[in-house]
Amino acid sequence: MTLVNERLRSVMNQRGVTSDALAAACAVDPKTVGRWLSGRVPHARHRWNAAHHLAVDEAALWPAEAAAPQAPQAEIMSTFPNRACVPRDLWLSLLADAEQHIDVLVFSGTFFAQSNPHVAAMLAERARAGVRVRLCFGDPAGQAVAIRDREEDLGGTLAAKVRASLTYYRTLVDRTGCDVRLHDATVYASLFRYDDQLLVNPHVWGQPASANPLIHLRCTPDTGWFGQYTASFDAVWAASRPWSGLPEHQE
Repeated sequence: MTLVNERLRSVMNQRGVTSDALAAACAVDPKTVGRWLSGRVPHARHRWNAAHHLAVDEAALWPAEAAAPQAPQAEIMSTFPNRACVPRDLWLSLLADAEQHIDVLVFSGTFFAQSNPHVAAMLAERARAGVRVRLCFGDPAGQAVAIRDREEDLGGTLAAKVRASLTYYRTLVDRTGCDVRLHDATVYASLFRYDDQLLVNPHVWGQPASANPLIHLRCTPDTGWFGQYTASFDAVWAASRPWSGLPEHQE
């Protein structure tokens, strides 16, 4: 007989997390969370996402699963049909929980700051805690930004979007542990790395990154995609130039 998951219900009540909120964090239907509360055991990736969102160990919610022999961890944790479907809480929790690395590779990354007005302060706090923060934006004067602008038919506005986005990060330029650089590379995916987790937003020709799918990866013993994408970040980073924090005409 299936038993009600009182552990999950209790933790949700303690955290003030509703079924709708947990469903959004795990990218599932609220009815699915209702089935979890009724005793159904979620898939491994949903168990991890739920435990992470509730800030508890997975074993505290599903002890029987934790005690069972574990299969190798899947590298793909979840997928989203577009970037807008990624719960805001996931972005915030990954950033707040990072302990070693925060790496961002984008052209403008406007949404990254606009969806979180305190992003610079949060990044500075993580740097004070010993996290290495590396932010890499498209060079507004570079060829790669101009090409991307034409491909998306933006009418020459992408460079302005990059400049506007950079203004959010001026306070980080001289901050120990934070580096902001400008690249002139063909970027095939926007990358957001937080320690051993990585959000990959592939670029589809002619479409804005926000309309394209997003893949949530984690590093596994067989690094696979995670290793390929982080290596590509390092290559772009090595070829990029430091940003002074000043408007272009003053650099």
